[in-house]
Amino acid sequence: MNKWGGILDKRYLGALILAPFVIFIFLGGIYLKYGIMLLSILGLFEFYKVSRVRGVKPLNIAAYLLTIFYYVIINTKYDINKFIPIALLVLLILMCIPVIDVKFTYFDVAITVLGFLYVPVLFSAIPLVNGKEYGKYLVWLIFISSWLCDTAAYYTGRFFGKRKLCPKVSPKKTVEGSLGGVLGSVLGCAVYGFILNHFVLDIPMYHYLAIGLISGILCQFGDLTASSIKRNSNVKDYSNLIPGHGGILDRFDSILFSGAVVYYYLTYIIGL
Repeated sequence: MNKWGGILDKRYLGALILAPFVIFIFLGGIYLKYGIMLLSILGLFEFYKVSRVRGVKPLNIAAYLLTIFYYVIINTKYDINKFIPIALLVLLILMCIPVIDVKFTYFDVAITVLGFLYVPVLFSAIPLVNGKEYGKYLVWLIFISSWLCDTAAYYTGRFFGKRKLCPKVSPKKTVEGSLGGVLGSVLGCAVYGFILNHFVLDIPMYHYLAIGLISGILCQFGDLTASSIKRNSNVKDYSNLIPGHGGILDRFDSILFSGAVVYYYLTYIIGL
């Protein structure tokens, strides 16, 4: 078997492993919520693993427990605002640990908190969108914008890319690929919005175009953010959990950002 055949086989195997996730999106509700919780914990583990390469000692057990508690109250009768006092209490306790045990520093506490905000909190936009009215349809905007942005950026960059976008962060990405990715996201959201407006709900089309545009830009920042973290720790992938794709954060880096875009846009611009 040649080199490319081996790579393709790994990617097909990785796609097979990821296939059940699509089923969770269709099921929605608690299935999607706890499926995302599991991805969050795995992604958090990867983030802390990469951080340790730089000598950081994250207080991961506290972050895992906080993640579980956070996801348990999402989309329940308990207002998400009630989570804030708990989070502040955990932060207070974490800030005391470097005083009690000097092998830990405030850098360790900072990375612990950053990991929680970066992975579980950004991931939570998916079940939060799913919990809205018509959320089982609107949640697909998160994935459509991200997947089409990634795909369009890859092929546009491959065939037309000449000018480097961020060579010090991700040498292969090009300006042309980036523009193609934004266009792919906009077109994908527009087509999906057109279908929704005819069969499910009526939202002005310019909202779908705006979501596609903003998400197409932020998706790429999500990808580049993940690349920046890996480059800083001198690792290629976050893990080898998904053959041919790397780890959870390698595969969902752009979705973390597109989820936030869709959630905030639906909540504060459209008012759903």
